[in-house]
Amino acid sequence: MIKNITLKSGTTPESEPLSIDLTPVTVFVGPNNSGKSKILSEIIEFCQSGIKKTNTVVLDTIEFENLENDTAIKLLENITLKPKRNENVRENHILIGKDNLRYQVKSTQMLQTLETPNSNTNHFCQFYLRAYTTFLGGSNRINLVRQQQAGNMQEPPHSSFQTLFRDDKKRKEVRRIIHDAFGVYFTLDPTNLGHLQIKLSSVEPKNDLEERGIHKEAVDFHSSSEPVETASDGVKAFTGMITEIIAGDPKVLIIDEPEAFLHPSLSHKLGKEIATAAENTNKRIFVSTHSSNFIMGCIQSGVPINIVRLTYKNKVATARVLPNDDILKLMRDPLLRSTGVLEGLFYENVMVTEGDTDRAFYQEINERLLQFKPRWGISNCLFLNAQNKQTIRRIIKPLRELGIPAAGITDIDVLKEGGQVWANHMKSGFIPTASHTSLAEQRRTIKQKFDESGKDMKRDGGVAILNADDKESANNLFDSLDQYGLFVVRNGEVETWLKSLKIGGHGAEWLIPIFEKMGSNPNGQKYLKPKTTDVWKFVKTMKEWFDNPNRKGIPS
Repeated sequence: MIKNITLKSGTTPESEPLSIDLTPVTVFVGPNNSGKSKILSEIIEFCQSGIKKTNTVVLDTIEFENLENDTAIKLLENITLKPKRNENVRENHILIGKDNLRYQVKSTQMLQTLETPNSNTNHFCQFYLRAYTTFLGGSNRINLVRQQQAGNMQEPPHSSFQTLFRDDKKRKEVRRIIHDAFGVYFTLDPTNLGHLQIKLSSVEPKNDLEERGIHKEAVDFHSSSEPVETASDGVKAFTGMITEIIAGDPKVLIIDEPEAFLHPSLSHKLGKEIATAAENTNKRIFVSTHSSNFIMGCIQSGVPINIVRLTYKNKVATARVLPNDDILKLMRDPLLRSTGVLEGLFYENVMVTEGDTDRAFYQEINERLLQFKPRWGISNCLFLNAQNKQTIRRIIKPLRELGIPAAGITDIDVLKEGGQVWANHMKSGFIPTASHTSLAEQRRTIKQKFDESGKDMKRDGGVAILNADDKESANNLFDSLDQYGLFVVRNGEVETWLKSLKIGGHGAEWLIPIFEKMGSNPNGQKYLKPKTTDVWKFVKTMKEWFDNPNRKGIPS
């Protein structure tokens, strides 16, 4: 029944607050401490109280759907409880709620509240939605598989086990999902009279009677099955979530990090099954996750979902809805899939280098800065490597389209790439088209100056081989690119850093010796610690771009 949620932040610090029209499933992603778990708790609090509080951090407000009179009457009938023995109900009142939450309310007032919930959100949430909002955290979703009371078969079911025991179709759907995931058959064992227990069987029950009965054949069947309590936490968590989604009755289901305890392939399957199950119900499911596999499972289900990326850095929050089609493209492109680019959803920053040697070196430099000179290091940064400078753009451009700060590092010979290759490099950094012509002319002129020098721009010193005027022109061009997160190694290539260590070679022939020379023991005398020049200063320049909330190159 939730129609829309509005957050307190937008896609940029200056943007209007983000308003999200809800789909069956909404997935929140982002770096650590970005507000993913916080928004789940704020949604729960709003659904339980209906009060818009001024001290919320991420969520601003929730809007509910109005119901037609016939629909509201039917819903009211479904949620009305029968009085218990000796329970008196006042005239013109009804009992509603669930479990220990039982309220007496005026039937006419409750009907009006269901028809127009936004007119009295406090009444709607406290007396209706509160009972139908469920949170699944790390521990309680494992507890969902514990033995439950079988209940009175002459009364409506009061738990997911009771619902599954009575509903053959739902029970068989859970069985299908569990068998696909683990190769065993989900069953409900009633032979401990008065209780229902989940069992995992190597064979499927012959019929419903063998599963639901208490005769000898049923007892023999269940005695040969394993109680789910003996399974791993991953099996228990997966089974608990599936049973609650298929058979539970919450209207709002909140799941924090559903991938906990699960293998990546199971996270993918869980995402797909959650989204599929939600499509066929009136549930609203909100999920916080760090799993790209879970996200892909949701997307590949074909069910409409919202993926919302939250960030919070330097006391500035942002929120952006990520297009499903754009994320799907990231995983369908073999280069991007093999690079692990979707992991960028869970980092504040992404750095993309030309190759694996560059990635390993810059990542190590950054680690040492974070340890010994943290104000110069790039925090929460994912380092990825492309195959060459031309494929850097194929990684950073789609990440930036998702609002993720992704910077590229190229060797200085990127200046040799003219025409469409250079234009694509500019486009990947979202440099305004009107600036392309002037930057292309600068590139052409500077390249010509390097050619006239007769020296190799990569191996012989980079901009240092130019005269003063030409060097200034080259640095002006690189300064312009820096503003858009396109960083160039001005002294040539990655192997020209830390020349004082006197390491020759190229690629792995250079990387392994330089790592050995840099030392591995932070407490050792030979361990290379950050200085204020060389590659340390280069990384600091990149940090300044990442830390700037108004950085250029990220489309709004």
